[in-house]
Amino acid sequence: MIIINWKKIKLYAGTILVPVALGGLVGFLISGSMDYESLKKPVLAPPPALFPVVWTILYILMGVSYGILKSRDLLDFDVSSVYYSQLIVNLIWPLIFFILKWRLFAFIWIAVLAILATVMAVRFYAKNKTAGLLQVPYVMWTVFASYLNLFVYILN
Repeated sequence: MIIINWKKIKLYAGTILVPVALGGLVGFLISGSMDYESLKKPVLAPPPALFPVVWTILYILMGVSYGILKSRDLLDFDVSSVYYSQLIVNLIWPLIFFILKWRLFAFIWIAVLAILATVMAVRFYAKNKTAGLLQVPYVMWTVFASYLNLFVYILN
């Protein structure tokens, strides 16, 4: 017999919905300002269609990791503050890069995000290995996005 834990489903739905919905809102806000296709890009630049797919997956993983910690009562002020700090920094970056078009400042901003994502992954890992390991793709992507941002600035 399968027992459905509605409380846990509701918890995970909430922790996943927050980053996914906020990311979607930012995507909507910047949609009229996207100029990625017209920019000169570095060698390893992926096609534009890949970005929303990758970010959605990363936001889901972020929510799952936070949900793991929350469901096991492993959250504390330090973990929650780094989680929400990196999420806010993450959500502001596209506004800086696409709307304001401050490419150099956006690079500095995303470098800070990469550091915060790393700190978050380490703190998550200290609480729960799975929650921390689920953030490895996010850390890798923010480092890669930093490279893209820097070279978009240099090339344009």
